[in-house]
Amino acid sequence: MSLLGEIERTRVVGADDGVLRLVTAGSVDDGKSTLIGRLLHDCRAILEDQLAAVAHASRRRGQDELDLALLTDGLEAEREQGITIDVAYRYFATPRRKFILADAPGHEQYTRNMVTGASTADVAVILVDARQGVLPQTRRHAYLTYLLGIRHLFVAINKMDLAGYARARFERICRDFRRFAEPMAIHDLRFFPISALRGDMVVERGDAIGWYDGPTLLEALETVPVQDEAAALPFRFPVQLVLRGERRSYAGRVASGCVRAGDEILVLPSGRRTTVSEILAFDGPRDAAFAADSVALRLADEIDLARGDLLADPERPARLMKAVEATVCWLDDEPLRPEARYLLKHTTHTVQARVARLDHKVDVHTLAPVAPDGPLAMNEIAGVRLSLQHPIPADPYAANRATGAFILIDPTTHRTVAAGMIR
Repeated sequence: MSLLGEIERTRVVGADDGVLRLVTAGSVDDGKSTLIGRLLHDCRAILEDQLAAVAHASRRRGQDELDLALLTDGLEAEREQGITIDVAYRYFATPRRKFILADAPGHEQYTRNMVTGASTADVAVILVDARQGVLPQTRRHAYLTYLLGIRHLFVAINKMDLAGYARARFERICRDFRRFAEPMAIHDLRFFPISALRGDMVVERGDAIGWYDGPTLLEALETVPVQDEAAALPFRFPVQLVLRGERRSYAGRVASGCVRAGDEILVLPSGRRTTVSEILAFDGPRDAAFAADSVALRLADEIDLARGDLLADPERPARLMKAVEATVCWLDDEPLRPEARYLLKHTTHTVQARVARLDHKVDVHTLAPVAPDGPLAMNEIAGVRLSLQHPIPADPYAANRATGAFILIDPTTHRTVAAGMIR
C-alpha cells in the first residue's frame, strides 16, 4: 500500500472551529432521545422518508402523535423497550453552527455507553424530569461529565408541561442541583426549563414559560464559546503505524498541540531527541500539523520507533509512568478483582497492568471519597493505583484529555471493564 493510502487509514473526523460536540445524559425516561428528536425536527434536519418511518413506527406503538425519540433510537430492541441502549449520533446545522449530537443511554446498565458518548464532547446536556427531580443516575452522569473534563454543563429540566410549567418547581430543582454540584466548581453551569415533547424553550420559546427570560436551549448551544483547547496544549503524537520504504515515516493523529517541519521533538520512552524533517498528509506535504490532524512524520535521524511510542514537546514532555494513580468508572458486570491483571490501553499502546490498590470509592450522592465496602461493582467510581509492566508516557487527565485517559480490558473475555483518568 502507498504512503498516502496508509495515511488515509489513520484519518478520523478532525476538529472544526464551526462544530460543537454535545452529549445528552441523565436518568432513564428523562426524555433525552425526545429532546434530540425535537432539535432535529425543529431545525429541519430530518428527511421526509425518515419522518415517514418514524410516523409508521409511532402508529405501530399506538401513538397518535409523532414519537420524536424514535429519530435517535435506531435499534429495534430500543424501540421495543422504549429505552436508549446504544449511543446514537446525529448531525445537523443551523446558520450559526454545526452540531454533532450523541444521545447517551440513561439506564444504569448502560453507563459504559454514556462514557463513550461524553468522552469527546464540548457540552453536556443533563436532563432532569421536572416531576422526579435530581436522581442518583442524574448525579452519576453529571459527575462523570465533570471527570471527563467537559467544561460546559447545561441542565435541561424537562417535562415542564407535566409539572404545570411551575416556576417554583424549576427553581427548586435548580437549587438541589447546585447544592450537589458545588464541590465540582463547574466552569459553566446553566439551567433551562423545557418541554421536549411540546417544543417549549428548545428551539422556539413557545407560549407556556413566559416567566423565563433566558435563551432557549438551542440559542445557548449556538453561542457557547468552545475553544480548541487541544491545539493550545503541548505537542503529543502517539505513533500508530510505522511506514517502511525508502525513508521511514510514522503515521498517526496529532493528539494535542502542533508540530512544524524543523521542530525538535522528544521520543518517548527512549528519551532521544530529533527533528521533524517532513510532514505528509493525505493531500500532500505540509508545513505544519495541528491537533486532530492525521499525518505521517519523517524524522531527521534513524530511530527505532514502534506503535505506542510518543513524540512530544521536548520542553514540556509527558511523564513516564510505571505506577498510575487514577479515577476509574467500572463498566463490567463482573466486579474488579483484587490484585487482578488487566490490559491497559493508553493512546495507541497496550500494556499489562495489575490493580495494586483500591484507595476509595466515590459516593455519587455527596461526591465524597468513602472507604471501600467491597469489590468495585458496575457503575461505581473509585480511586485506584495500577502497576504497569512497562512505563507509559502520559499526562494527568486534567492537563490533557488525550494522553490522560485509558481503558482497562479483561485479557480473557476481551471486554472493556473500566474507563480511567490519570490523576
